Amino acid sequence: MTDVWDAYGPELQGVDDQVRKHLDSSVALVNTVAAHILSSGGKRIRPLLLILSARLCGYQGHEHWVLGSVVEYIHTATLLHDDVVDDADIRRGQQAARKMWGNQISILVGDYLYSRAICRIVDFRNQRINEVLSEACRKMAEGEVLQLYYNGNPMIAESEYLRILEYKTAGLIAASCAIGAIVGDAPPELQAVLYRFGQHLGIAFQLADDTLDYTADGERLGKALGQDLRQGKTTLPLLHLLQHCSAQDRQRITERMETRSLTDEDLRRLIGLMREYGSIAYALERAHAFVQAAARDLSVFEDSTPKRALSVVADYMVNRDR
Repeated sequence: MTDVWDAYGPELQGVDDQVRKHLDSSVALVNTVAAHILSSGGKRIRPLLLILSARLCGYQGHEHWVLGSVVEYIHTATLLHDDVVDDADIRRGQQAARKMWGNQISILVGDYLYSRAICRIVDFRNQRINEVLSEACRKMAEGEVLQLYYNGNPMIAESEYLRILEYKTAGLIAASCAIGAIVGDAPPELQAVLYRFGQHLGIAFQLADDTLDYTADGERLGKALGQDLRQGKTTLPLLHLLQHCSAQDRQRITERMETRSLTDEDLRRLIGLMREYGSIAYALERAHAFVQAAARDLSVFEDSTPKRALSVVADYMVNRDR
């Protein structure tokens, strides 16, 4: 992955230049809050996937830098909103914007970033790009509502859990890949292939992220472990555990979810049970299955540097430690 960052660093710098250039609100606080999270160490995975998809389809220009900045504005807006919904205190290892400026400012700056993205995308006058991004934003909103609807429900069906991931996380990743194909003037069937690649990859990414909530080094992850459970979210490792553990353990875990009273000792016991029943291994196995599906999507393309880079990024997104 280091080789990919090095090879496409100048392209990502082009995206970052666009991000900074168009943070131009006349209200200084808007720029300050937006810059706080945009410069907080995000890896720009979505713009990178857009760049690689465009290059895979033969694109040689630089307009994808602007498109990458649009995707990053939308992603950042969702982070600002998510932190308010989740009452999060930490984002990427530092204080969340809502802790520094309050929920109202965080929501409104998120709205500003959405608006900024719309203003930038209109300049392209490309109906297909408009459709793909509009659909992604719709799905992200629906995914958030679905997640809230099931919040505190320890027995959500795995199919519904995967639908939340498809909407909430995979939607924008899939859109990023499809936009790269669109700007690369790829035929509709290849646009659909790269959209599907991004969809598979996005689900795998979130599966791995949900597993990291129970396995990672909290300091390196940039948030406290067990946050999903403390917020009442049933992710795949927990869902698998609840389906296989004893009735006594299931009742204890369910009570902790309902009362939001998870102690550090409870968390240690929970992680121990997950390892005992193979719940963490199961979730990672499912993540790798989606990555393999993404690899099959790429098989229609001839070998090239962008194709190999996309494969590396796919592996990185499920094997990272934070």
